[in-house]
Amino acid sequence: MRVRNSLRSAKVRDKNCRVVRRHGRVYVINKKNPRMKCRQG
Repeated sequence: MRVRNSLRSAKVRDKNCRVVRRHGRVYVINKKNPRMKCRQG
């Protein structure tokens, strides 16, 4: 999992990506490609 400043650049890479808030952190997750994850905060 990558920790990034900007999650928008991660979200643009794939159309299946979703931005999710969990426990005060923002995550990008992808159900179709489970290896693609990143976190902010």
